[in-house]
Amino acid sequence: MQVVILAGGLGTRLGPLTANLPKALVPVNGKPFLAHVFALLKENGLERILILHGHHGRKLEEALGDGSSQGVKVAYRHDGAQLRGTGGALRNAVDLLESEFFVLYGDTYLDIEYTAVARAFRASGKPALMTVLQNQGRWDASNVIFRDGQLLRYDKKHRVPEMEFIDYGLSAMRREVVAEMPADQPADLAELYSRLVGEKRMAGFEVFRRFYEIGTPEGLAETARHLSART
Repeated sequence: MQVVILAGGLGTRLGPLTANLPKALVPVNGKPFLAHVFALLKENGLERILILHGHHGRKLEEALGDGSSQGVKVAYRHDGAQLRGTGGALRNAVDLLESEFFVLYGDTYLDIEYTAVARAFRASGKPALMTVLQNQGRWDASNVIFRDGQLLRYDKKHRVPEMEFIDYGLSAMRREVVAEMPADQPADLAELYSRLVGEKRMAGFEVFRRFYEIGTPEGLAETARHLSART
């Protein structure tokens, strides 16, 4: 499947590290962070990558090129002058989306078996799937009610005690779901997910390995340690 990476964030929590650099290019163990992500995706047989960028996005293109040096094929779409948000950026790239694709964030390292997620997505018969982790508030605020293999509720703004799971950060979708969103309007991908869950059009798939992220200095340090141990 195609992999769409959302890399348009400002990265303000990393302070001077991202003053003149997109977050996805922050060095981790001597390489740009996304270089580690590319290697992980290639390990899982995922070689077609679309990066949606905004803040310092041209530097991403200059640094990573077409991906051939890492054995992947990379395309890009820039947000433009308008801040579109995660959902708006995806809608802005609908013409570049394949019929089925993964979505992940450019500041996360998700070390799981992607093939299993793809199989579950196709077997579900639904147009979207969210991976979830039993979080119980350990790594971030839980935002999902997932019970008996079913997504019952997803809400990042109105959390309730029954939410023991968290959106892991990897989803699978069909292109027509993205096309449902209004064009040329800012949108949050979380709002689309909430609607799809409410309409019972989004499957859930539980994963069991924690996620790593570089959105904060603490997360960056943890991710660097994980990558060092992995090699």
